[in-house]
Amino acid sequence: MRFLRLLLWMLPALASAQNGEDVFAKTCGAGYCHGPKGAGGGAPRLSARGFDQAFIANTVARGVPGTAMPAFATSLSRPELAAVVAYVATLNGIVSPPMGSAAPEPPAPTLSPEAAIGRDLFFDAVRSFARCATCHEVNGVGIPVATPISKVPADVAALRALTTPAVVTATMGSETMPALMVGRTSRGVMFYDLTTPPPVLRTADPATVQIAAGSAWKHSSVIGTYSDRDLASILAYLKP
Repeated sequence: MRFLRLLLWMLPALASAQNGEDVFAKTCGAGYCHGPKGAGGGAPRLSARGFDQAFIANTVARGVPGTAMPAFATSLSRPELAAVVAYVATLNGIVSPPMGSAAPEPPAPTLSPEAAIGRDLFFDAVRSFARCATCHEVNGVGIPVATPISKVPADVAALRALTTPAVVTATMGSETMPALMVGRTSRGVMFYDLTTPPPVLRTADPATVQIAAGSAWKHSSVIGTYSDRDLASILAYLKP
C-alpha cells in the first residue's frame, strides 16, 4: 500500500503520456495481450472502461493472480511504471493535473456503516474476478460490461434469483458460449464472452457467428463467493 501511494504521488511529476504509450506498446500492446492503444486482443480491452487511477496503478503494479497479467512493480523502473499507468489512465479519460497542482476531490458520499461494508465488498480486490466490479461500474469505478444498474433488487433472494434476459448464446464453429452483445454490423459482431470471469470482449466476422436468444448462464453463478450477509450489505450500498 505504501508503494502504491508513492506511485500515485509520483505520477504528475514522472508520467508522460507519450513515454507511457511507448512503454505500453513494448510490454502490453501486442495483439495477444491488450492490443494497440488498449483496444483489446487476447486480453481484455483497457480503453474506455471507467477505470480510476488507483485501480490502474494497483493492477499494473501487482498484476492479477491466476491470470496471464503479471506484476510490473519489479520488472519496470518507477518512471516507466508511473508513465504506463498515466497512459492507461488517459485511455479512460483521466488526465494528470499539471505539476504543482492538485486535481479537485469530489465530495465523498455519506454512507451508512452497512453501505460502507457493501461498497468494500463490491470492489473487493481479494476476490479477484469474483467481485461485483468485474462486470459492473458504480460511481465511475469498476468495469462496465453490463448496463448500468438502474433497478436494485429488493432483497438478497431477489438478487440471487435475478434473471439475465440480455444474455444470449453465441456459436462460433464448434464453440458455444454465453454472450452479452455489444454491437452488430455488417462488418463485425462484438460481444462479451461470459464463459469464465473476467468476461472477454470478442469481435468476429458476422458470417462466423450465430446468435440465439436465451442462455443457461445465470447471474447467481458469479456471486457465489458472497454470503447472504455480504449481499445484503452490497444492496445497502447500491440502493439510493
